[in-house]
Amino acid sequence: MRKLFISFIVLFVWVNAFSQTDSKEIQNKVDLFDKYIQSSMPLWKTTGLSVAVVRDGNVIFKKGYGVTNIDKPQPFTTSTISFCASTTKAMTAACIGLLVDERKIKWDDKLKEVLPGFRLYDPYVSDEITIRDLLRHNAGLGNGDRLWLFGYSSEEIVRRMRYMKPAYSIRSSFIYQNLMYVVAGEVIKKVSGMPWNEFITKRIFQPLGMNHTYTKFTDAKNEQSVVTPHFLYGDSVIKTIEEINFGGYDPAGSVVSCIDDITKWMQFLQDSAIVNGKRLIRAETFAEFFKPQSIVTRDEFYPTQEKTHPHWTTYGFGWFQQDYRGRMFQFHTGSLDGAVAIFGFMPEEKFSIYVFSNLDHTEIRHALMWKATDLWCFNDNSRDWSKELFSLYKERRDSARIKEKEREAKRVMGTKPSLPLTGYLGKFTNEIYGDAEIVLNGNDLTIRFPNKISLLLKHWNYDVFRAYYNYDWYGKTWITFSQSSEGKISQFEYDGAVYRKKE
Repeated sequence: MRKLFISFIVLFVWVNAFSQTDSKEIQNKVDLFDKYIQSSMPLWKTTGLSVAVVRDGNVIFKKGYGVTNIDKPQPFTTSTISFCASTTKAMTAACIGLLVDERKIKWDDKLKEVLPGFRLYDPYVSDEITIRDLLRHNAGLGNGDRLWLFGYSSEEIVRRMRYMKPAYSIRSSFIYQNLMYVVAGEVIKKVSGMPWNEFITKRIFQPLGMNHTYTKFTDAKNEQSVVTPHFLYGDSVIKTIEEINFGGYDPAGSVVSCIDDITKWMQFLQDSAIVNGKRLIRAETFAEFFKPQSIVTRDEFYPTQEKTHPHWTTYGFGWFQQDYRGRMFQFHTGSLDGAVAIFGFMPEEKFSIYVFSNLDHTEIRHALMWKATDLWCFNDNSRDWSKELFSLYKERRDSARIKEKEREAKRVMGTKPSLPLTGYLGKFTNEIYGDAEIVLNGNDLTIRFPNKISLLLKHWNYDVFRAYYNYDWYGKTWITFSQSSEGKISQFEYDGAVYRKKE
């Protein structure tokens, strides 16, 4: 990898705010943390990142490391625009809180009273779901992320949700997903009269002075420094990846910002929603964001729990929650193709950390979050979080590879598709995800989905095909075909979704 650029630390120490002893202690921790980040980056093969730490309302650390693009290296700085991704959810929840303050809605208002046309598969859930349920991932829906992968508008996503069968009974479990935050954006639009992107800009970003924060990456193209997403292929090859238009997922994860701006959001939360001496959100409403709203099972929580050993895990409004060393810890990751973020917040200690990076699912973000938490909240520099978590995630990758090899070993060799490839061609449809078309591509089949997503099919055994995405960072999946009683292809299954042949 090319030699990494490193920007300067910006350390804010006011003479009146800290004694000389305090200042020395802060500087020592800053130096320790700075060296730790630099020493950790090669292990994770991190292309670039930026980090901020806020303590007692003061920005005590912010710095950029590495490059924005490995092919055209420019320094990744504190002004580099990157993806907030799902850390956007806490911002959307704050927008809902503003409307609660204005008494335009209540947390427990039924959604049908705000969006009369909203429907889910189960009529009972359609009648009972509330504003609160939108923000805590317990309404009964599964993931459904292909809706925005396929580029549908927010309005179309909301319409198609009525065809999704429940994964569990409302409020009986927890499955993290993005769709309900899209619905929350529609609530904001209906109640305020402004689209979500206008509302959050006017009511959150502008009052906080976040002048380099946008609701879409395309809006930041004129900024001097913006990230390029990267993907790690295997264990060593890093490539840049192209941007995809994800459609109407915005309230769930489209905000882009920079460390210089995000520190203002961090300070705002540490100051309990007060900015420039003015309260933006009522204390009672603000407190609701951080109350446990849903119990999160071990299967739905982060793998890092194996190292942090929480006694309980919950979800608030846009925040995962756990206990850590006798304190309540709030945090959330953000992940999009080729870029990540993490926001950690310990209110009792008036401590928060934020990390941006432009490498897909680089879990250095967790390592830096827990290292900084130990260092600043507990004066503890003993654990090598980077080493511990790298081993943890490597074990998970190795386990996935073993399972892949086990499936490969079960392949039945010497079989052929039951029909000539021309027998698989045609148009198919799924009521949730829309249309797909199977065409012949040389000697192979290709499935074309909306938003320029496609799968190249390679025969595996019988009527099962290995499927490779045209965007190779999505990896591969499986396609299984079924026949009608007449011996014709009637449907195919793709990651649990059944596409039926159009007549």
